Amino acid sequence: MSRLKITSALTLSILLSLTAKAQKTESYSKKIDSVITASDPLRFNGVVLVSQHGKTKYIKANGYKDFEKKIPVKTDDQFEIMSNSKQVTAVLIVQAAEQEKLDLQTPIKKYLPSLTQSWSDTVTIHNLLNHTHGITDLDKPVAFKAGSQFKYGNLSYMLLGEILQNTTGKNFTELANSLFRKLKMDKTFIYNSKNNQALIPGFMSENNQYEKVEDSFLNDKIAPAAGVISTVEDLSKWNQALFNGKLLSPKFQKLIMTPSTLSQHNVFGKENMGFGYNIRFIKEAGLDYYAVTGLGDGFTCLNVYFPSKDTSLIILENQMPKNREYWSFKEAAIKNVMLKSITPK
Repeated sequence: MSRLKITSALTLSILLSLTAKAQKTESYSKKIDSVITASDPLRFNGVVLVSQHGKTKYIKANGYKDFEKKIPVKTDDQFEIMSNSKQVTAVLIVQAAEQEKLDLQTPIKKYLPSLTQSWSDTVTIHNLLNHTHGITDLDKPVAFKAGSQFKYGNLSYMLLGEILQNTTGKNFTELANSLFRKLKMDKTFIYNSKNNQALIPGFMSENNQYEKVEDSFLNDKIAPAAGVISTVEDLSKWNQALFNGKLLSPKFQKLIMTPSTLSQHNVFGKENMGFGYNIRFIKEAGLDYYAVTGLGDGFTCLNVYFPSKDTSLIILENQMPKNREYWSFKEAAIKNVMLKSITPK
């Protein structure tokens, strides 16, 4: 074959590949557009981002950050990410373990000596991280033996924040903000009632009517469980760092990427699936992926990472339906669009 023919064949091959990729992107972008613009049974109010290899492939905002003044949401607006915050705390704890400042299998009494209940001698940091601790109240007996059951909540991550302070000498806000700066997550910070920067307000919604949340439940104590403020693009940077092994050594990366209990969440189906240090390990439609959800204070969040495609789907809304039937309704629909677009045929 002549050099000209070879060059032409290569050029055609590249063009066909680029065309196929463009069609793939177009296939899910139009479908996501349809989900976020549909108003029945509820409107979408927030931002959606899809990135691959750290590069943004789709980003769109829909709705308002001020409904009375009709000020639209922007793609770089900063949202409360609620329980997505726990993933940051988990990484900081595992980093402290890697630095030998604490041991994940040691009972928490060592790091929280003020605890008086006997369970502090059996519940470990590991149990706090994967919600298998059984603690419902610091002054009451545990609801179940540590490690025997799963029960999701904020209390364990509040305790982890105290453990970070006691073992590193720095509080959660200092540690988290330092990590964000290293990752160039310049629009991400920890909630502070005295300085909430550009945080947009959250709303409770019902029948597409919105009621502003006037009194946030966030404070310094709950920050390790729900206090991170971020944007879709910054969370894409977080995924690239976390899931590509840039935050931990191989030994501790393997640890955080290994499920250690089971949990069910309606966004991902009715079956129990793997759960670790605030990472859900999902197998759906023949595809394995990781996810974390957040809900509360007038916000709804979903962060999904598909490792086989090095692709992130991040959804941040500043609205939360009052009717729990519709919790994470749009998030699940958009996730399903992405799932279908990348599932091997």
